[in-house]
Amino acid sequence: MPHLQPSLFDQTDDPRLSPLAAARRTHLDASAWIDVLPGWLAGSDTLFEELARTVPWRAERRTMYDSVVDVPRLLAFYGAGRALPHPVLTEARETLSAHYARELGEPFVTAGLCHYRDGRDSVAWHGDRIGRGAREDTLVAILSVGAPRDLLLRPVGGGEAVRRPLGHGDLIVMGGSCQRTWEHAVPKSTRAAGPRISVQFRPRGVR
Repeated sequence: MPHLQPSLFDQTDDPRLSPLAAARRTHLDASAWIDVLPGWLAGSDTLFEELARTVPWRAERRTMYDSVVDVPRLLAFYGAGRALPHPVLTEARETLSAHYARELGEPFVTAGLCHYRDGRDSVAWHGDRIGRGAREDTLVAILSVGAPRDLLLRPVGGGEAVRRPLGHGDLIVMGGSCQRTWEHAVPKSTRAAGPRISVQFRPRGVR
């Protein structure tokens, strides 16, 4: 498994958050938008190493067409009321809930973690439409630690993709109708790709 190449701009052993007011919004269309804040979490490489070592990662297999295949990433899920694996993630969830309270109308309560071990790990095009996300506007916030990987977004049904490289403490928040009218993916990479962990904060009833 590739080792994480530390960022020259993330040299601190004390993970801490910067103000969310610095996030910049991009409207994907009339109803879908993303907020992006590079380097929201300082000390993210330290957090990556701790999460990679201590989270109870699991490998899954899923049925695809007529075959059962390995899910190309490791997974962990922290449901509502379950303690998160690091205090800074609890702080991040509370900070996001407060910052987006007016738009979201409820707190973020769950955290799903994905561990992309190298460029062969990926996630296919999808929207978080299990549960209320299939019929309601909602927000999903993703904090990325470890090496950068491209997150792609495109309209449902295809179209020109928007590319955002995320890693080393970067934050992206997908809002409005984004989960219903857009899809996102982390494609496989043939470039040298170090490991990355994404932490997806979601409100109740959205997966």
